[in-house]
Parts: sequence; C-alpha cells; structure tokens
Amino acid sequence: MTLSGKAAVAGIGATEFSKDSGRSELRLACESVRAALGDAGLQPTDVDGLVTFTMDGNAEIAVARELGIPELSFFSRVHYGGGAAAATVQQAAMAVATGVADVVVAYRAFNERSGQRFGQAQQGAATQVNSSGVDNSFHYPAGLATPAATVAMSARRYMHEYGATSEDFGRVAVVDRARAATNPNAWFHGKPITLAEHQQSRWVAEPLHLLDCCQESDGGVAVVVTTPERARDLAQPPVSVTGAAQGSGPDQYIMNSYYRDDVASLPEMGVVGRQLWHQAGITPSDVDVAVLYDHFTPYVLMQLEQLGFCGRGEAKDFIADGTLELDGSLPLNPHGGQLGEAYIHGMNGIAEGVRQVRGNAVNQVNHVNNVLITAGTGVPTSGLVLSTR
Repeated sequence: MTLSGKAAVAGIGATEFSKDSGRSELRLACESVRAALGDAGLQPTDVDGLVTFTMDGNAEIAVARELGIPELSFFSRVHYGGGAAAATVQQAAMAVATGVADVVVAYRAFNERSGQRFGQAQQGAATQVNSSGVDNSFHYPAGLATPAATVAMSARRYMHEYGATSEDFGRVAVVDRARAATNPNAWFHGKPITLAEHQQSRWVAEPLHLLDCCQESDGGVAVVVTTPERARDLAQPPVSVTGAAQGSGPDQYIMNSYYRDDVASLPEMGVVGRQLWHQAGITPSDVDVAVLYDHFTPYVLMQLEQLGFCGRGEAKDFIADGTLELDGSLPLNPHGGQLGEAYIHGMNGIAEGVRQVRGNAVNQVNHVNNVLITAGTGVPTSGLVLSTR
C-alpha cells in the first residue's frame, strides 16, 4: 500500500500577511479556511475533517462552529512548531485515502508579530511541566533561549567543518527577497536586498545577521485536501500528493540537537527525503521547484545536502552560480519564502507549491511537474512532493 496519489489538494486560501492584523487569531483561521473552500468551489457544509498545529490557538471545534461546519469525523493536531506544516497535509491525505473523511482542511493562523512572538526567549518554555520543559531547562541557562541562538550554534559548527561563510548564507536571503520583490502578496514586495546589505545588517546571534532570520508575521493559510476523484470535479485543477512524510533523527531535541556527534547536520530531513523519493518514485534531479523552510538561512544549505541535491559541505558551491534562481536548475521559494513573503509556519510555502503545480503562481517556473516542500528544520519535521499526476 502507498499514500502516493491517493489524495489531492483542491483549494488554498490565505489572509493578507501583516505585522498587525487587528483581528483575532480565530477570525484569521476562519478567513483562510473560507478562502480555501471558495478556491475549491466547496462550502463549509462539505467539510468533515480539520487538521492544525498543536501550537495553533484555534480549536477545531471553534473553527467548525464559526464557519457552520456541521459535523467532524476527523480532527488532528501535529506537534513541533513549524515541523508540523507538511505533516498537516499528510494527516489530511491519510484521512481521505482511508475513507475516514472526505474533505479535510489543514489550517494555521496566528498573530505572531502583534501577539505572541516565538522568536523571543520565553520563560514558560523551560518551566512547563512536561518532557519539553525538562529538555529546555538544560540549554536555557547556557544562553540557548531563542531559535536564533540555537541555530547559530549549528551554523558556527557548519562553517568550521565545511568552510561556509556568512556570504554563503546571505545568498539564500538575496534570492528569497528577489522573489518577494515581485510578489504583490509578500510583505517585502518591491524590497529586494543585495549581498552587501545582508552583510551590513546587525547581528542577531553570531553568525546570524538580521537578514538571515525569517519574519514575524500575522496571518492565516488553509489547504483543502480530498480524494483525486472528487478533486477532478471541483473548481481548480487537482494537485496530487505524491509524497508525504514525517521524520525525527537520533538524539532529537528542539531546534538544535546538541548531544549529537554531528551538530552541523539535519538527519531528520534525511529521514523525510528518503521517504519522499521512494513514495513519489522520483529523485532530487526530478524536482522542478524547491520550497524549502527558510526560517534561518544556514538550514537551507543543510537541507540541500540532507535531501541529496549535493554532498555534505557542498551546498555553498551548489548554490553559487545561479542554481536557485527562477531559471536555474533548482528554483528556490518563488513566493519569497518566510524571509520575504511571510512566516506562517511554512503553510504559505505549501500554498506556493500548489500554485506552481497549477501553473498560476506570480513567479511561475516553466514546465513544473514536481514541487518539493519542506517544513520546520532543527525540529522533528515533515515534507511533501506535489505533482501534476
């Protein structure tokens, strides 16, 4: 048995992306779900499943109640922050493939800039009465109390082992901001950056500059998943879920698994990649667009290596000559990514993957058959392959 091709994305929807939405997170969730259903040509009464993140503040029953969804036969939540993004679609796909539900909507909505800001140190993370609190209590006193600080330690080791430089990380930021500059829905629309500007931006946690770090955004995104048969009768061309995987690596912690022998790697992404290539029946060379989770630029380089696009330590050379441009061999984040469009915990990347397969993206890549999408890195993570077939 395989999940590949047994489910399809039929609709996507989003709110605007801002720094101060002026609306409740529940309203953002409902707006994005309603927009996704409208895109698919469906009504709330067609929905019988909802999936979101454990970090989302909008309960499935609250979203159902506000939208007029009468009954739910499936509801699920996925843990580990941004690592949940692609896994919400995996959960939805499994539900429709097994007949547990017929139309499942995955959603994520928050006021991450005007409300709770995940990028800041949070006392509650180290004092919560559970195993995560115990884990955090070890590294918080050492100063690893923000996502940027934990990624900085891995990035420094990566630079030491492989000769990567801050300029190598900056090339990712420059590509993302160039794509955002021509995307009217991006927060940084019309605002590209140069590598020099990246280098001149202030330090957040060395070796990470400000422009190595993703945005804090308000907004919501939703994705409608159903069976391929039903999707073919709806308003949009169906986008096949040909690969959907989750992964956790050895000695896994949150953001930085510092007890590993190799702290300059992301083995959990390797776990995801191997499953995706097997499920979809493709190799990295068959990927037409890469929508990689870019909360911090060093982890984009590490992902390229773990996913098999290049060898360990070779990503800096792999991206050096236009590989990631729209006309390159592996176009990266045509929407601008989380560095350029918005940070909605990776869900806006899934929406971009759908648009690329449909062929109606703002920065459309030519001849797209397979799009790779990854979720949060440094944490237990997930990924998707979306295809035309």
